[in-house]
Amino acid sequence: MAERSKSETTVDSMNIVAQLSAQAAASSSGQTKIIRAEDVTEPHVVRADYTADDDAQDNNLRPHALDEFLGQSAIKKNLSVFINAARERQEPLDHLFLIGPPGLGKTTLAQITANELGAEFKVTSAPALDKPKDLAGILSTISPRTVFFIDEIHRLKPAIEEMLYIAMEDYELDWVIGQGAAARTVRIPIPHFTLVGATTKAGMVSSPLISRFGIIQRFNFYTIEELAQIIRRSASILNVQIEKSASLLMASCSRGTPRVANRILRRMRDFAQIEGDGVITDSIVKEGLERLGIDSLGLEMYDREILLSIINNFAGGPVGADTLAISIGESMDTLEDYYEPYLIQTGLIQRTPRGRIVTEKAYTHLGITPGKGTVNENQRFLF
Repeated sequence: MAERSKSETTVDSMNIVAQLSAQAAASSSGQTKIIRAEDVTEPHVVRADYTADDDAQDNNLRPHALDEFLGQSAIKKNLSVFINAARERQEPLDHLFLIGPPGLGKTTLAQITANELGAEFKVTSAPALDKPKDLAGILSTISPRTVFFIDEIHRLKPAIEEMLYIAMEDYELDWVIGQGAAARTVRIPIPHFTLVGATTKAGMVSSPLISRFGIIQRFNFYTIEELAQIIRRSASILNVQIEKSASLLMASCSRGTPRVANRILRRMRDFAQIEGDGVITDSIVKEGLERLGIDSLGLEMYDREILLSIINNFAGGPVGADTLAISIGESMDTLEDYYEPYLIQTGLIQRTPRGRIVTEKAYTHLGITPGKGTVNENQRFLF
């Protein structure tokens, strides 16, 4: 009886692998959700988490080696050591966890890691993994030392996350065969691989999952000089001439994000081609930014609308997030997750126990003199 069970288990395991292999292509094909321009009402040129049609060109602009990757010097130095060590030992790199806001190069660095290791690169996103069989279908067909990239890993479903625990540690897949009293668990071995997880919300990733990553790296926003270098590099790839001062001007309003910088570059290329001689100059950039509604700090219409709403409707604050969201016609999640972080980072608004308030810097940037109805700056913190 025991021999029969073992034989059945082996046959079932082989059948499972065959079925999952057939599903792998379907699981890995529709991996990236593209938001098309006609589906949105605003261009959101400086929105890093917005993926437009023309962002498909980013694949051409992305560097393919660590030496070509500009910025994030601390991450590059450490990762270079880890990659070279793993390559010399001919072992897969330890699992890598990348944390940072959208548009800073997490996906690009994952691709570079695979290139540096000389390994296969497979990519998906957590929302695309709907059922455990989706993950099993991908992992059952990978080759040894494959770099498997999961974007927005904080959105993994619990059942898939638990299956991933065993795959990361033991390089096996747990699969249940049968139902009811006849159900039993089969462990399917898989090749040793490197999981690269990326997230914009590290606080939403469970502790058991984070603890299984051997390398954890956090991305920082880029400096203006680093963004200017990225813009000039992208301009050379796009075969467009650009003045150095123009690249610095674009970098200053790119929110510290390469994705935004490349998007602004493409728009300035259009202006230079149609309304200039093809060279991106300071005058082209200034006129283009003005027509796109982007100011010197990278604020768009909605960013300024938030500040003006607090100043004009609520005497500079404090005002609650839900009230502020209603006043500008946006959801509170959009306000807190997208608009507020950059406004806080640039020191234009502050969060207090009583609500949001605008700072003196916001008044100066908008060219507004605080009126008599504005609450005194010091009084806001007395309640």
